[in-house]
Amino acid sequence: MSDSKTLLPLVAVVGPTASGKSALGVWLAERLGGEVVACDSTQLYRGFDIGTVKPRASERGGVPHHLIDVLGPNEEATAGGYRQLALSVLAELRQHGRLPVFTVGTGLYLRALLEGLADVPQRSEELRARLRASAEEHSTGYLHRLLKRLDPEAAGKIAPADEQKLLRAIEVCVLARKPISEVHRAGRFQLEGWRVLKVGLMPPREKLIERIHARTEAMLEQGWIEEVQALLASGLSEDAKPFDFIGYRELRAVLHEKMTLADAREAIRQATRRYAKRQITWFRKEPGVQWFSGFGDDACVQASIIEWLKSKGLS
Repeated sequence: MSDSKTLLPLVAVVGPTASGKSALGVWLAERLGGEVVACDSTQLYRGFDIGTVKPRASERGGVPHHLIDVLGPNEEATAGGYRQLALSVLAELRQHGRLPVFTVGTGLYLRALLEGLADVPQRSEELRARLRASAEEHSTGYLHRLLKRLDPEAAGKIAPADEQKLLRAIEVCVLARKPISEVHRAGRFQLEGWRVLKVGLMPPREKLIERIHARTEAMLEQGWIEEVQALLASGLSEDAKPFDFIGYRELRAVLHEKMTLADAREAIRQATRRYAKRQITWFRKEPGVQWFSGFGDDACVQASIIEWLKSKGLS
């Protein structure tokens, strides 16, 4: 067992959806004595499989995968909750001398793990209900004006129409009894004991779009709509968070005869393209990423990545 203060390598694979992160993660884990750790807010949920692109058993190559199917559909996924789960996995992998290979779709979760999170209060539905009631009694912009009194700095970063962010900011100010800006500046605990190597996949835009479209078609052929139908038939509440994921909301609308399958297919493609664009914007701001132009299942890209990792001391 390694000394707790020894810096061990940790590989984080980042990139947009459909760039081949899962395939690369398995390939690297096989060659470097590692195990894959999913870093994706959608893959945490049991039962929502095809639309979240969880790697199937045949795609895992016998490599252990962690942090997939760890939440029930009615549980809430948070960056803080993910961090705690990931820290437990890292402790286990350290003990067994295994390389963690994170496949990162949710950039916020990686940031939470590496940089830590501020100690913020939990949600208060009672307080939120009171705030919503007050907002209805007052003129437009009430929540923004309230936040401006509590924390002008935070108010300057949130649009007056963004009710969800305004509610959360006010909630934290009230429950913490201090401005949310002050809360966020304090109490962060960075990940210790690991040397993080970040690998980024950046396929050409047109090729990525082609793969997004092809993957959407493949997922539908694999029985995606049947999966949604089975979830609805199981009695699961349609208010469950995963039903808001890309594809699940559209296919649910098809089953409720509110949308045609053809319209749903195009809506899923469009939403996925937009999601990929947001991911690219986020990951480009991630410090220390070594970028590679291409897909994670491309042999040339894989060879370049393994060469770079070996130059950083992995073998």
